[in-house]
Amino acid sequence: MTRLLEFLIALALVLALFLVVGLVLPSKRHLEESTETNRRMTIVFDTINNVRRLKDWNLLMPSKVSELTYSGGGEGHTGVGARVDFNSADKRWGKGHWEITESEAPAGTGGGKVGYAIEDRTPGGDKKTVFTLEPAGKNGRNVKVTQTYDVNYGWNLLGRFNGMYVSRHVGDSVKASLSKLTNMLATVPNFDYRIEGSKLTGLKVVELPAEDLLVVKAGNIDRNNEVIKASIKANQEWIKRVMESNGLEAAGPVRIVTTDFGTEKYAFDVAQPVRKRSGAAPKPANGDKAKEPPVALPATAASAGPLKVSVSGTPVEYVHVEAHRAATANYTGYMAELDAVRNSLRAWAMTNGYEVADRPYESWKGGVDQAFTADGAFDVYWAIK
Repeated sequence: MTRLLEFLIALALVLALFLVVGLVLPSKRHLEESTETNRRMTIVFDTINNVRRLKDWNLLMPSKVSELTYSGGGEGHTGVGARVDFNSADKRWGKGHWEITESEAPAGTGGGKVGYAIEDRTPGGDKKTVFTLEPAGKNGRNVKVTQTYDVNYGWNLLGRFNGMYVSRHVGDSVKASLSKLTNMLATVPNFDYRIEGSKLTGLKVVELPAEDLLVVKAGNIDRNNEVIKASIKANQEWIKRVMESNGLEAAGPVRIVTTDFGTEKYAFDVAQPVRKRSGAAPKPANGDKAKEPPVALPATAASAGPLKVSVSGTPVEYVHVEAHRAATANYTGYMAELDAVRNSLRAWAMTNGYEVADRPYESWKGGVDQAFTADGAFDVYWAIK
């Protein structure tokens, strides 16, 4: 009986000590970590301001999830209201979400800010994390990213004890996340696609229909405007011959598909979208007998399938391209500026969580001659996976 009484007294003392210590411990915890990157402010802000990119670098979300659902915010689930819901098989995480509650875009030479509200099964409530961006380094060329993390345990005494280890459990994950973010940003072309005064507009993702193309490989030629222009026009003549002999017509402006834009050489293809000319019958080629005219597609119709095109004896190739998605933008300016434009489009796609594929191309809307002036008009495309 005495031993039982002693045990109860000891238990009461332990409980009392637990209560006293728990009441003394802070009900709130605050963490702060920083990193620095040499990417442009626009790239850093857009990456953090997009909930679709969180899974690629944020270790405060579960790594093993059975489901991710995106909703709200602006185009591509960005800005205030953008939210990602997760469902993890790991019972420590369970279901939860991250939602952007504040978003201040960089202006001028200043920085920006993105705040998230967090809901998960880890101890504590009112969880939030804020990313503050500010210019750093020589002439403000770098960006300093500071992440804060706040959690409120309230009167949850077990939670308050858990808070004693938050700097290790959460803090280590914040440090690792910022490091992973920096490494990921380093893979993005360092071009500011929203720089003030830019003639690059209309950045978006579009669904492109299936198309038929006549293509000529121009090879690796000198980076000289007159040489490039002459090559394009010469290859267009080959394409025109094939169009005439196959009863085809142009289905859009000529395209230039870039393989490599070097300091001295430029490797590219000339491509022309085509369709069957209304009521046209292909001319006999290489002794073939004339065939019945095919059923013509309406002038505005997309390709319903591969065409039968004879390119024998020419450098022209026929290519059928299936429907796909692509990042796109509009640009007005000199053809020589397009390499920076292509890199800017790729940077935009990557910050928005898209992976580019194949080679980029431009539709030269104003024609070949105009493309070599300040009034060149281009629609730029890069397919995405």
